[in-house]
Amino acid sequence: MELRQLRYFLKAAELLNFTEAARHLHISQSTLSEQVKQLEEELGMPLFNRIGNRIVLTEAGILFSDYASQSIKKASDGMMLIQDLNDLNTGTIFIGVSYGLRNIFTQALIRFTNQYPNISIRIVYGVSDSLIDMLERFELDLLLIFKDFSLPAHFTSEELFSSPMTLITSARSTLSRRTAVTLREIAQLPLVLATQGYNTKHFVGKMFSSKGLDPEFTIEVNDIPTMLDLVKTGKYHTIHIQPVVSGAGFATIPIKDKNVIRTATIISLKDAYEKSAIRQLRMLLKEVKV
Repeated sequence: MELRQLRYFLKAAELLNFTEAARHLHISQSTLSEQVKQLEEELGMPLFNRIGNRIVLTEAGILFSDYASQSIKKASDGMMLIQDLNDLNTGTIFIGVSYGLRNIFTQALIRFTNQYPNISIRIVYGVSDSLIDMLERFELDLLLIFKDFSLPAHFTSEELFSSPMTLITSARSTLSRRTAVTLREIAQLPLVLATQGYNTKHFVGKMFSSKGLDPEFTIEVNDIPTMLDLVKTGKYHTIHIQPVVSGAGFATIPIKDKNVIRTATIISLKDAYEKSAIRQLRMLLKEVKV
């Protein structure tokens, strides 16, 4: 069994068309078909059902594709290990970041790009669930997310910091002079909430429901900068962790009631080789002042 055969099989499994797969691989269709046939003979089981000009993965093909992907990934990790000896003079890293941690990540990113200008960086902002799915498909090298849930055993996590949810209001608001506020008081305010995914809304809802409160959020928006722009007008208030705020014009007020602590965490795949550039970025993230 050769890595070349696994790559051919995976491309055919992705496109479900030998002709298209061969074109993407820059080989002839006969070469592709022969290599897949040899792989099937070695495994002793067909990986595709061939129906006229169509191909469909068999049950064996579906199951084997996961192992083939892992084998290709392991081989790629080995190549990266050698390439990393180039003293971080080349390479690309892929990072996933929760929307609420953008300010924290940007501080580390600026320092990283100053120190390693030749490293290419691809950044995806998203919600935790979709970022974890991308990491599991090897589309990302590292995540910076709020860890509000249990992770499967094949992930590893490293806590960066924990922060309580606070009331965020305009610096011009009369509330800005308060040293603390209750959830009951907050429930009476015009509120805006950033709901990039289930987690934030769930945690905020849990805070209020523990006190028998059900506030009405006047505006829900899936964008934190828009949320903060609305708060800055002085007409609205919101609940989030303090580090989400950047720049002047805001006040963050502690909440008296029992609060929900959110934990910012670095997530990666446990058995995947960690590139030198990722190790350096990880160190810079841990040095960010919250």
